[in-house]
Amino acid sequence: MRLSAALPARLAWIWALPLLGLTGCASLAPKLEPPKLTVVGVELVSGDLLQQRFKARMRVDNPNDRSVKVRSISYTLTLGGEELGRGLSAAAFDIPASGSADFDMNVTADLAGTVLRLMDRARGKGLPDALTYRLRGEVKLAQGLARTIPFDETGTLRLR
Repeated sequence: MRLSAALPARLAWIWALPLLGLTGCASLAPKLEPPKLTVVGVELVSGDLLQQRFKARMRVDNPNDRSVKVRSISYTLTLGGEELGRGLSAAAFDIPASGSADFDMNVTADLAGTVLRLMDRARGKGLPDALTYRLRGEVKLAQGLARTIPFDETGTLRLR
């Protein structure tokens, strides 16, 4: 029994068709815009000189035309290039379409260490008029094809 040379090519197409179908479905998934986060309030839970734990009340604005079920939000905040803290949402929640929702984040920070490192860098140069900050993280969704929405916001914090 002799196999035709065309048989391997046919087998390749059998494997390729489902992969092409999956690629096509992924391109139909909605493109979600990253959310905007705002701090509403902060409460010190515990802490010492080396580490502080806060409960931060956050507001997240959903710029998308569909509601979003959030499983969790995590982020890292840097100030002047130094890591100031990390946060993780305390529970899952829903954000209405083109709306906002408030939620709590557990935040771990090293305020004293960050301030000391920034002052050490500024020694001899004087304190700057402003510091840059960066809030980077991701929103993990509870459902849908796109399960993670990254965000990366930068800005300037005036000191004087």
